[in-house]
Amino acid sequence: MEVSITGLRVLREVAERGTLTAAADALGYTQSAVSRQIAALEQATGATLLERRRDGVRLTAAGHVVLRRAVTVLGEVDGIDRELAGLPDEGGTVRLGWFASAGGVLVPRALAALRRTHPAITVTTREGSTPTLVRALRAGTLDLALLAAVPPFRPFDTESPPLRVLTLAERDLCIAVPAGHPLAAARSVSVADLRGQRWIASSTAGEMGVWPGLDERPAVAHTARDWLAKLNLVAAGAGITTVPAVLAAAVPAGVSVKPVAGEPRRLVLARLPQPLVGAAAHVVDALRTAAAE
Repeated sequence: MEVSITGLRVLREVAERGTLTAAADALGYTQSAVSRQIAALEQATGATLLERRRDGVRLTAAGHVVLRRAVTVLGEVDGIDRELAGLPDEGGTVRLGWFASAGGVLVPRALAALRRTHPAITVTTREGSTPTLVRALRAGTLDLALLAAVPPFRPFDTESPPLRVLTLAERDLCIAVPAGHPLAAARSVSVADLRGQRWIASSTAGEMGVWPGLDERPAVAHTARDWLAKLNLVAAGAGITTVPAVLAAAVPAGVSVKPVAGEPRRLVLARLPQPLVGAAAHVVDALRTAAAE
């Protein structure tokens, strides 16, 4: 059996991105070139590696076997390139993924602590949705991923082996309201208190804005993509918006953050089930400490 390094890289990218089109864009290839690489890899292995579906592609059982080996092979090849180029070994590098609001306080706080305690460790980060980050863990392009978990706290995927998940914190989901809003004086609010409010909604599907599961048609006053815009609109008195507790320390003046009783969310750190040693272990410790502050 002869497989190409290019074919393995393409398979890894497809596994991470979830579609042939997204993988082609990331690699700078045409979609037909990606399809040809996958077809050549399937011919070389004698197995079907991808299941084509309406919403993209999914690895077959054989595809998962090849991907696990590909991650190891590509890591060794990249190591050869670094050594020949005279670059330092990546033993002190950790690749961390995070969901949008974790970048407001938690990730910068942990990285600042690491620079003080372990300055030789390099952490590279990227933001992504939960499905994207989970696929990246499986594809071996991330070492750790910060994820938000909601009740009933099911596994993030059904692949094997199961991801190892560490709960860093569990807190109620929150509402950001203007400082002069009637709810700003309460220690906590209930879901019933959210009815009839004017909302700052998110323009990105899956991101927080209007309270999830609100039992009425929301009155959306404004729509914004990023957290800074939403929170500044709240500060201006334009409405209220949903925020995770992790952002409470980063809200601008004029905004009050209130927990919504009985609506827990978990901040978790996910990784593949392999020994946690060296630089990765120090990053986990820094994230755990930052989440507890």
